[in-house]
Amino acid sequence: MKNIKVLGTGCANCKATLKMIEEQASAKGIEIELEKVEDIAQIMGFGVMSTPGVVIDGKVVHAGGVPSRDTVDSWLKGDGGCCSGNSSDDKSGKCCD
Repeated sequence: MKNIKVLGTGCANCKATLKMIEEQASAKGIEIELEKVEDIAQIMGFGVMSTPGVVIDGKVVHAGGVPSRDTVDSWLKGDGGCCSGNSSDDKSGKCCD
């Protein structure tokens, strides 16, 4: 099961991202653990300066703006999806700087 965190303080884009991930996972029958992180210190701890941010299994895969449905689908399928849909060689586990 994937652990997915949506990072953001509660803006409309953060809520839309959370809802889209939840709906896409449900529609595809994929079980996920979905968490909303609103604490600024925790968000900054991931190195995310633009919200919403998305963290999957401890790795930042998106920051800023609502991701496309295709991007969310690629995350759920496990196709990588670092920010723009490409995986990162960054060993820190953070790709959206």
